[in-house]
Amino acid sequence: MVEELDMTRIPEHIAIIMDGNGRWATERNKPRSYGHQAGVETVRRITSECVRLGVKYLT
Repeated sequence: MVEELDMTRIPEHIAIIMDGNGRWATERNKPRSYGHQAGVETVRRITSECVRLGVKYLT
């Protein structure tokens, strides 16, 4: 997917709303904490990609 990005159009600021991780886990018969941990792992991956792509602000 990254190969398809127009590198001249990378946003300077990306905001993430952490919502639904607990519901996601509950729907899969897992504890809410499982969903929260999955959310943390996802944000870590997103953060790394934003740094790599040169996004200036991530909130």
